Amino acid sequence: MTPITEVEGRRLALSNLDKVLYPASGFTKGEVLHYYAATADALLPHLRDRPVSFLRYPDGPDGQQFFSKNVPPGTPDWVHTAEVPRSRSEGTARQVVVQDLATLMWAANLVTEFHVPQWRADAPALADRMVLDLDPGPPATVVECCRAALWLRERLAADGFHAYAKTSGSKGLHLLVPLEPASSERVTAYAKALAVEAERALPGLVVHRMTRSLRPGKVFVDFSQNAAAKTTAAPYTLRARQEPTVSTPVTWDEVEECDEPGRLVFAADDIASRLARYGDLFEPLDDPDLARPLPPD
Repeated sequence: MTPITEVEGRRLALSNLDKVLYPASGFTKGEVLHYYAATADALLPHLRDRPVSFLRYPDGPDGQQFFSKNVPPGTPDWVHTAEVPRSRSEGTARQVVVQDLATLMWAANLVTEFHVPQWRADAPALADRMVLDLDPGPPATVVECCRAALWLRERLAADGFHAYAKTSGSKGLHLLVPLEPASSERVTAYAKALAVEAERALPGLVVHRMTRSLRPGKVFVDFSQNAAAKTTAAPYTLRARQEPTVSTPVTWDEVEECDEPGRLVFAADDIASRLARYGDLFEPLDDPDLARPLPPD
C-alpha cells in the first residue's frame, strides 16, 4: 500500500520507498526523499520562482532517463505552474515552479534531477545569473577545471563580479555570478567573450568550442547555458550517476586546494555536515545588493 504523508497541509502519496535507485551504494528512493526534505532550506531558494525542467530516472541511473519541461500528467492542482516562452514555432508552454516543501517532495517522488534557467518565471529571458559550465575532456578532470575556474574568478573580478563555484555533481565545475537583470542574449555574448579570452590566455588548458576533437585533455568552458532556452543543474540537486552525487557549492579554498578529483566529489550523505559547517555557500546569489551590471557592450 502506498503510504500517504502530509507535508505543509498537502497529502502526498510517496511510492516505492524501498526501491534501490543507486545500486552501487544501495541508496533507496526513501533515502532520496529524506535527502531532499533535509536539504530543502538550502535548495528551495535556488528553485523558487524559476520554471523547473526535470531529468527523470525512475529506475535509477542505469534505467531509462528522460528530460521533461512540460507539467507532468497527474500533477496536483495545488502545484504552482507558470507559462513560459518556447521557440517562435512552439509559442508558450506551462512548467512547474517549485515554491515550497510540499511541491519539492512531490517532485522528488518522481525521481528527478532539478534543472533551472538563469531567469525567473516573471521575467522570461531576463537573466539574473550567469553560469559558466566547466566540462573536462578526458584525461582532464575537475582538477583542471579548478585551474580554469581560478583564472575566470580573477577575470570576473576585474569586471566587478564575484563568482561562486559548485561541483556539477558529475565531472566538472559550475561558476555562477549574480547579475543585475540583463537579456539572455547579452549574458550569453559576455559569457562567450570570457570563454574565448580564457582560451587565449590558457591555450593548453581551455577550449571554448564544443568540437570533440578539440577537447581531449582540456576544459570546455560552456557559455551556452545562458541562452534563454537552456537550463543548468540546480545547486543541491542529486544527479543520475552511479553514486548519489550532488551538485555541491564549494569554497574557493577547496577549489585552490583541489589536487585530485576525489576531493571535489560529494554525495547525499555529505551535504548535511557541509551545510552545518558553511551554511548555503550560494545564498549570496539571491542578494540583490551583490548583483552587478554587465559591462557596456
